Amino acid sequence: MSDQLPSGGPQRAWRFYVDDMIGFAENVLSYTKGYNQNDFEQSKLHYDATLRNLELIGEAATHIAQRVREFAPGIPWRLIHGYLGIDNDTLWSIVRDNIPSLLADLQALKNAADADQIR
Repeated sequence: MSDQLPSGGPQRAWRFYVDDMIGFAENVLSYTKGYNQNDFEQSKLHYDATLRNLELIGEAATHIAQRVREFAPGIPWRLIHGYLGIDNDTLWSIVRDNIPSLLADLQALKNAADADQIR
């Protein structure tokens, strides 16, 4: 299988991008821990940091080779592009409902890579 990125460029160690995505997802959970939606929306620092890390997850996902995406089809690889202007209810739902499962899926992908199940 090809090591080409979806954009057609050469692959640069996709495992590093998965590690980055894991870190960004952990940041999102850390920045929102103990917050309810209202508190989160009122804290500009936490809101902006969370939104930025969601954007970084989406950017890193664009660097994952197609063969890896096919290995883990349950991961929403086109996650989080264009979050400027997203409504707060949707953003909070992503933080609370989607990021924990995304983190678990990314960690499983990393474990599979570490066990050389993905080439």
